[in-house]
Amino acid sequence: MDTLIMVGQLLLGLSILVGLHELGHLLTAKLFGMRVEKFSIGFPPKIAGFQWGETEYSIGAIPLGGFVKISGMVDESMDTEQLSSEPQPWEFRSKPAWQRLIVMLGGIIVNVITGIIIFVFLVYSNGETFFSRDQILENGIVAYEYGESIGLKTGDKIIDVNGQPYQSLNELSSGSVLLAENGYYTVDRNGEQVKVEIPRGFINSFNSEEAFSKFVSIRTPFNVYAVDPGESAEQAGLKKGDKILAVNGEEIHYFDELQSALAGLKNQEANLVVESEGVVDTLAVQVSNEGTIGIAANRLIEPVRRKYGFGEAISKGTERAFSVVIINAKALGKMFTGEVSVKNVSGPIGMAKIYGDSWDWGKFWSITGLISMILAFMNLLPIPALDGGHVMFLLYEMVSGRAPSDRFLENAQKVGMAILLVLMVFAIGNDILKFITG
Repeated sequence: MDTLIMVGQLLLGLSILVGLHELGHLLTAKLFGMRVEKFSIGFPPKIAGFQWGETEYSIGAIPLGGFVKISGMVDESMDTEQLSSEPQPWEFRSKPAWQRLIVMLGGIIVNVITGIIIFVFLVYSNGETFFSRDQILENGIVAYEYGESIGLKTGDKIIDVNGQPYQSLNELSSGSVLLAENGYYTVDRNGEQVKVEIPRGFINSFNSEEAFSKFVSIRTPFNVYAVDPGESAEQAGLKKGDKILAVNGEEIHYFDELQSALAGLKNQEANLVVESEGVVDTLAVQVSNEGTIGIAANRLIEPVRRKYGFGEAISKGTERAFSVVIINAKALGKMFTGEVSVKNVSGPIGMAKIYGDSWDWGKFWSITGLISMILAFMNLLPIPALDGGHVMFLLYEMVSGRAPSDRFLENAQKVGMAILLVLMVFAIGNDILKFITG
């Protein structure tokens, strides 16, 4: 069932985005009087469809893209028979270059607009929930595996990132921070300012959603939220709402301190100083061989919750949408230098895993908005067979006054399709390798 939910979300998200992308091409083509022969969500073989006017609308069996077939255009269908005859007024090739350019940009523009709309409404409806810089400066961080690997330590209070103040905990592992040149954190460590550099290629560690939980979190004061029945904590008399003040004489303020103290007392008895309903007492609790006593903690720091008016949401949502494009452009550039590993490229399996195995509409639309912006960016790359390839040749025609020959465009299309096929195979291979290696 979990797999079906992941696949279902991926197919729904892609169907929406591909349908809107191709609709952008269709509407702009019809606007300029071009004949649109086919509109398909998904690639052949066709599993359903209907004819409406001059256009056949269909759904393909391979749900990883779509296409619009415009008369007189060299495209992925490689149907070039009509190009041997004289251009007709309704054909793509007979229209001015600027009109053809708008048609080729139509899908990209719609994806950008879609991404912006999604992010604007998410910001407007949900606002933001985050742990703030002020809260981190007051309580410090817990450094996990990845944080410790670059020199961060539990208890550090992060002052700024790359010399600039930040707003939230999430920003500390954002793409813009991890992709920065010569990035670093400035931390307050026991009253002394320390510079912790972000190593080149550190972003490669964050190749899954689970990886972010291995970096840092905010330190949290706590009390006992629940006590597991039959466990040593219940036997010793711990109750919900109790505060653990010390373990074997060592003061405890944060939950990570409790975890660390208990980890050092596996299979031993721990003396806990506990405040319960205003009364302080000492309880002897047996620690398990896993370093636990059978309690769940309740975080006593509440995240900041911020709501936005519609005008603010338009600005914030638009900024968030375009930040996706900027980060992906930086990451692509650093792939060519080797700083970002090509192993981070994901295909459909990786995309499905990002959606997750539970259906959360907020998360669904957030990821769909992100993918919409990425699709717009990727489609604008100057690779033949992508919209960006057509745009590149049209710009050449507009600047030089000479259009590339149909034969050249046909061969370029073949090369572009081969490149895309290799990239797709590589991305799916990456997905499979990540799945096998966990």
